[in-house]
Amino acid sequence: MPGRLSMLARFSLYGFLKNQRYFEPFLYLALIEKGMTFTQIGALVGLRELMINLLGVPMGAVADVLGRRRSMIFSFAAYVVSFVVLGLVDSFWALAAGMGVFAVGESFRSGTHKAMIFDWLAREGRPEDKTRVYGYTRSWSKRGSAVSVIIASGLVLLTDRYTDVFLLCAVPYALGIVNFLGYPAYLEGASTKGAPLREIGSALWRGFRDALRIRPLRRLLAESTVFEGTFKVVKGYLQPLLESLALALPLLVTLGDRRRTAVLVGAVYVVLHVLGSRASRGADAVAVRAGSQDRAAGWLWAGNLGVFAAMAGGLALGMPELAAAGFVVLAVLQDTWRPLMITRIDDHAPADIQATILSIESQGQSLFAAILAPLIGIAVDALSGDTRFLPVAGLGVVASAGILLLRRRRPAEG
Repeated sequence: MPGRLSMLARFSLYGFLKNQRYFEPFLYLALIEKGMTFTQIGALVGLRELMINLLGVPMGAVADVLGRRRSMIFSFAAYVVSFVVLGLVDSFWALAAGMGVFAVGESFRSGTHKAMIFDWLAREGRPEDKTRVYGYTRSWSKRGSAVSVIIASGLVLLTDRYTDVFLLCAVPYALGIVNFLGYPAYLEGASTKGAPLREIGSALWRGFRDALRIRPLRRLLAESTVFEGTFKVVKGYLQPLLESLALALPLLVTLGDRRRTAVLVGAVYVVLHVLGSRASRGADAVAVRAGSQDRAAGWLWAGNLGVFAAMAGGLALGMPELAAAGFVVLAVLQDTWRPLMITRIDDHAPADIQATILSIESQGQSLFAAILAPLIGIAVDALSGDTRFLPVAGLGVVASAGILLLRRRRPAEG
C-alpha cells in the first residue's frame, strides 16, 4: 500500500475507514440492550465528552510537538481496544472504562488530521483549496458512514443483537493504522529533539492565548462550540425514536423487533450519510452563493432553528415521523457547516499550532456536550412516550435562537 496512493486518496481513505463506526446508528440501542437507562446513557456520553475535553487540547499539543502521524497511529490503536471492551462488557463502570479508552483515541485524533491536510496543501502551494479539499475528504467520510450503516444493519439482521457491532469496528481501524504508515515523514509536523515537555507547554499556552486574544478566532470557537456541541447531544436520540416508529409500522412484522428496527435505522442512516456526503462537497458552493462564509453560517443557524422548532411541534402534536425527518435535515446542515467552520478557524490560527487550536475547538464542543448530555438524559427519562424527546428539540431551539441573537448584536468575522 505505501507509495501507491496519492495523498488526497490517503486522506480520503482515512476518512472512509475512520467512519466505519458500525456502532453509531445503534449506540443508544446497544446500551439499552445492555440494560442502561437514558440517564445512564447520558452519563456515559457525558463522561466520554468530558474526558475528550480534558485530554484533547494537551494531546493536540503533543501531536504538534512529538509528531502527528505517530499520534494518529496511537489514536487508532486506542480505538481498537475500546471497541473490544465495549463489545464484551455489560456493567455501567466497565462501559465507562471503554468510553474512557475511546476518549483517549478521540483526543489524539481531534484536530490532528485536519492540520496534516492543511500542512500538505501549504507545501503543495494550494492554501486556497482548503474548503474544497476538506469538503472532498469529508464527503468520503460520509460515504464511509453510509457503507458502515449497511454493514452494521446487516450484522444486526444476521445476529439479532446490537452489541456485536462494537467488535466489528476493530477491523477497519486496524487497516487505518496501515494507511498511516504510507504518510510521508514531513507530515509528522515536528521534531522530537530538544525539550518536548517545555515545547508542549509552550504550544498549549500559545493555543489558549491566541484562542482568547484573536477576536475573530474567539467568536468562531464559541459559535462552533454551540453548533456542534448541540448536535453531539441530540443526534443519538434518533435511534430510539426510529425504534418506536419501526415497532408502530405494520411492516416486516415477521422479522422481530430488533430486525425491524435495524431495517428502518439502516435505511434512514444511509439516506442521512449520502445526503451528508453531498452537503460536505457542496459547502464551498454554499459559501459562494451566500457571498461569504460568515453569511453562509448565518443561513445554517437559521435553518437549525427552523428544524428544531418543527421537531418540537411534531413531537407535541404526536407526529414523531416529522421529528425523525428533522434529525436527517440537521445532519445535512451539520455536514455543510463543518468544512466552512474548519476553514474559517484555520484562516485565523497560526500555522505551527494548528492542531492545538483545532483541538481547542473540538474540546469546546465536548465540554458543552459533557455538561448537557446527562441533563437531557434525565429529562427524557422523566417523560413518557414520544413526547419524552421534547427536551432534545427544546435544547436545539434555545441554542440556535441564542446564537442568532448574538450574531445580530455582534456579527462574527471571517
